[in-house]
Amino acid sequence: MFTSIQPTTEQARVIAAYRTCEFATVTRRGTPLAWPVVTWQRPEGSFVLTTSIGLPQKAFNVRRTPDVAMLFSDATASGLTSPPQILVQGTASCPDEIFADVSVLPEYWTQLMQRQPSSKPPSFGLGRRLMDFYYLRLVITVTPATVNSRPAAHAEAPLVAPALPKSQRMSPFGQVATRLPEFRSGVLAAFDNAGRPTLLRVRPAANGSHQALLLNVPDDVDLRRGAASLLCHSHDEKLDSQNSFAVAGSLHQTGEGWSLSTDRYVPGPGTGGPLAMVKTVRAMRSNAERYLVRRGLERPAVQWAAIDELWRSAKVG
Repeated sequence: MFTSIQPTTEQARVIAAYRTCEFATVTRRGTPLAWPVVTWQRPEGSFVLTTSIGLPQKAFNVRRTPDVAMLFSDATASGLTSPPQILVQGTASCPDEIFADVSVLPEYWTQLMQRQPSSKPPSFGLGRRLMDFYYLRLVITVTPATVNSRPAAHAEAPLVAPALPKSQRMSPFGQVATRLPEFRSGVLAAFDNAGRPTLLRVRPAANGSHQALLLNVPDDVDLRRGAASLLCHSHDEKLDSQNSFAVAGSLHQTGEGWSLSTDRYVPGPGTGGPLAMVKTVRAMRSNAERYLVRRGLERPAVQWAAIDELWRSAKVG
């Protein structure tokens, strides 16, 4: 059982400035997988994040395996110069309760609205009917067990990958190699030797002969061989223009260092253009409906008036 701790005053200041963090949960396959999230820290030290019932996988993972990790490592829009990375490991909980009213977590929603103006709610009836699933939220609470700082992740040149013949570009390795030059680094999600999910920002190098990614892991980092994944993501100063993908595989240590096999490519936001976005919205609406049907629940009514009022009080735009 982990003992809850709080970040130091300096760590808390840095965490509050980061706009996003990488959040790793353990999938049904037993692989630690991370995606960028927005989080808010309560005064007593726990972290709050939410996920729509249109994207409930993080909630499912937490309910099955509560061990999680959070890494604050992308300083975009933080206003800080060379801030340290902050790794939080702990346990998470996510009750099977759907919240459709932003007044339940006004601090979280106010922060999100101020930092991401594009999250402004649709103002007309059709838009609100189509996007109501966005506000049907599950709340995940993370209780820290360890909070550690690592050196700043400095911006470097774009990642490089070998040119591949067309016949190989649709393989998991080929898709990853094609996407790598869009980013300057990635975040490894793995297990430490205590069996806890952990995260580390790295610069992967594509190794075509082994269909794997070579990783620059410092000698003092505690990693366990086995299931792991890599997330590459980016966003602009207003948490817009989001772009991401993940790749899952197996982590190995060889004479050349650590490497990650590329067994499964997972596209994220920013992939495929407008048509892909339409498909994503449809899939999320279907996921939300499935979530409700399987639990015998009626669709909660989103409290649009409360959202509009909070938006006005947040003084966005």
